[in-house]
Amino acid sequence: MRTYSKPWTRRRFIKAGAMAAALMALGGCAKNPVTGRSQLMLVSETEEISMDTQASPHQISADYGRAQDEALNAYVSEVGHRLADLSHRPEMPYNFQVVNATYVNAYAFPGGTIACTRGIMLDMENEAEMAALLGHEIGHVNARHTASRMSNSILVSLAAGVGGALVGAKYGGEWGALAGGLGGFGAGMLLAAYSRQDERQADSLGMEYMTRAEYNPDGMAGLMDMLNAKHDREPNALEVMFATHPMSSERLATARTAANTRYPSAREYSFYRERYMDNTASLRSIEPAVRDLQTAEKFIVKKEYPKADEHIASALSKAPNDYVGLLLMAKSKAAQGRYSEGIPYAERAREAHPGEPQALQLNGLLQVRAGNFSQALSNFTAYEAALPGNPYSAFYKGYSKEGMGDRRGAAEEYVRFLGQVNQGDQAKHAYYRLVEWGYVKGRAEPVPDPFKGLA
Repeated sequence: MRTYSKPWTRRRFIKAGAMAAALMALGGCAKNPVTGRSQLMLVSETEEISMDTQASPHQISADYGRAQDEALNAYVSEVGHRLADLSHRPEMPYNFQVVNATYVNAYAFPGGTIACTRGIMLDMENEAEMAALLGHEIGHVNARHTASRMSNSILVSLAAGVGGALVGAKYGGEWGALAGGLGGFGAGMLLAAYSRQDERQADSLGMEYMTRAEYNPDGMAGLMDMLNAKHDREPNALEVMFATHPMSSERLATARTAANTRYPSAREYSFYRERYMDNTASLRSIEPAVRDLQTAEKFIVKKEYPKADEHIASALSKAPNDYVGLLLMAKSKAAQGRYSEGIPYAERAREAHPGEPQALQLNGLLQVRAGNFSQALSNFTAYEAALPGNPYSAFYKGYSKEGMGDRRGAAEEYVRFLGQVNQGDQAKHAYYRLVEWGYVKGRAEPVPDPFKGLA
């Protein structure tokens, strides 16, 4: 008997995806470590830790790296671990740190990496507020909020998971090739906005953990009061935090009610204000510089670069080796097309925070713009060694080698890059260069500047 397969139509693809989703839902349930109830969970604990390990270093670097004040990091880590040890998942590989970023925020990756910015550290007034902040983030990890959200996203996207194949079949040629890149969840997906329900649960867990550790529960209300008041005064200052952590007066009221009704005896515990002030004294000594940088970033967003330069210069006069200040000045100069002026600041930043990858990458971008391709390649190579996993490293290295006249080396890097990224001006540049050089059959076309907006 002759057998044959039906052609894979779009309808058949979608139907198959829906069936796969149903099968995964049947076998993808797990007990929630907080509630004890069964819930849809297509992401294992091992996968949570693995995604954290891969993605969190890139976010930490985007936030200008771990603060160089090791005493401050040790203090935050000590408080964080004290809370984590009393949580529902004490076995998770938690690590706590302060990052150099000046905006006001804190975040948690699903495997237990938790960071708070210098900006929010300066706005808190006592250790109980910090315990509330860290406890809240630990709550997200314990309730597996990111893993749960990703599990739902996986189900929703299964039916559309053949999109790349359909694009290639429909358009063919170069667009078929560009549609074949690798997918995956990056830091952006892992730090996407929590729901209000998730936030309420994280608040409740945070208060539970902080009171177990003998902190006054009014620290949670104090933290929320500070954030709401700051948002009312400067809404843009908390744009990122409120985007990922929906805030409301209702949450503040709930925190006050919980302190009164659920934890009345815990209100005898201390806030530890003096201990917080002692341990943040070094950071607070450069608060005027940090405030200048916060203002400068607002002007950079508005593309008012001369005004930004004034505030960055003021910050650097108070803290000459501040890593954020040096990199912000380099970025501002780059945005104004003054690449050679930006290079010294990027190099000083590299010296101020040795091994932190962002300075290496920015230095490379500036060197490319200045036509110094050999120096650019050196920086991009060091960047990739310090922070592997960024697919654009291959493009940057390929572009540098192209500028140096090393066509074969550039082609190898472009092939590596196109194996991971399939859209955007950089992908077009890499693809059409491979066509032009005879590595790929097709028609070469001019493309926009692949570095526009990157530096």
